[in-house]
Amino acid sequence: MFDVTVLLGDPRLHYGYNLSNRFEQQDHDAVRIMQDALETLEGYRFRFLDDHDDLWRTLTEGPPSLVLNFCNTGYRNNPARQHHISALLEMLELPYAGAGPESIVLCHHKFLVYALAEDLGIPVPRQVLARTGDPAACERASYPAFIKPNGGDGSSGVDSGSVVNDVAEAKRRLVDLDAIEPGQEVLIQEYLPGPEYTVGVIGNPATGYTVLPPLEIDFSALDDDLPPIMTYGSKVDADSPYWRKVAFMPARSEDVCRKMTGYAGLLFERVGCRDYARMDFRTGSDGKVRLMDLNAHPMWGEGGMLPTMAGYRGQSYPRFLESILTAARARLNL
Repeated sequence: MFDVTVLLGDPRLHYGYNLSNRFEQQDHDAVRIMQDALETLEGYRFRFLDDHDDLWRTLTEGPPSLVLNFCNTGYRNNPARQHHISALLEMLELPYAGAGPESIVLCHHKFLVYALAEDLGIPVPRQVLARTGDPAACERASYPAFIKPNGGDGSSGVDSGSVVNDVAEAKRRLVDLDAIEPGQEVLIQEYLPGPEYTVGVIGNPATGYTVLPPLEIDFSALDDDLPPIMTYGSKVDADSPYWRKVAFMPARSEDVCRKMTGYAGLLFERVGCRDYARMDFRTGSDGKVRLMDLNAHPMWGEGGMLPTMAGYRGQSYPRFLESILTAARARLNL
């Protein structure tokens, strides 16, 4: 049997990403469904580790053949410490599936990812990097604009007020964000009014990878007064219209899918992603698709984007999870 330890968020601890500051029922359900799916895989024995105060002892006393890093909450449930988990595994010299600390840190600085993408010839939105305490930066942007934090993930800091129409609205938005986190870096991007897509990659450049069939975000059920964007509420707030009315569907444009597939492979390798990753794109009024985000350490829950895209190619949820393990084992020669 091949022993795998699965690292998870700690349900005992405060979790500030959720509105309740704790694990919600959907978090527990996602873990349970994932555990049940993994247990159906033949040739594997799984151990699930979610006690962050006991990580070091448990991992050193009984080192597994492979660690599956599914801890998306960050060390001690601090999202800013997602890379600490992979750094711990590096220090312990344990083989693990998933992104290394360098790529996780890089993806939490969106402006740097855009710079790498541009160097590869991947289109990105026009944008201004600013701080919330610098309203003068709004004068340099083009409008309408989309304002989001430069750091973090999970659509933190994004809501229906993130799309602004002019300088005055942009300045007010910066004031609102500054009240939450003074002096934080933000991106003031041109707003792209076209469809939004997500692309998933499973595998590695050296051993072979698969770009999953792209997914398109379906905003058609949203009220007309709400901007069609992925918000923080779409991820955590069951009462939000973005949670209730936003859906996924297979991407419809073959030409856009072909371009995104090529871009995804280039960016996956340049950023140093490993085993699995996800990239978001959106089209402008000119019909050109542009990179919106790269997540080197994306969510894995059954209803999430990656498993949904795997389903588009006929892959069940257990087989999707197995493909991540297979990719890591091939990369590590295990």
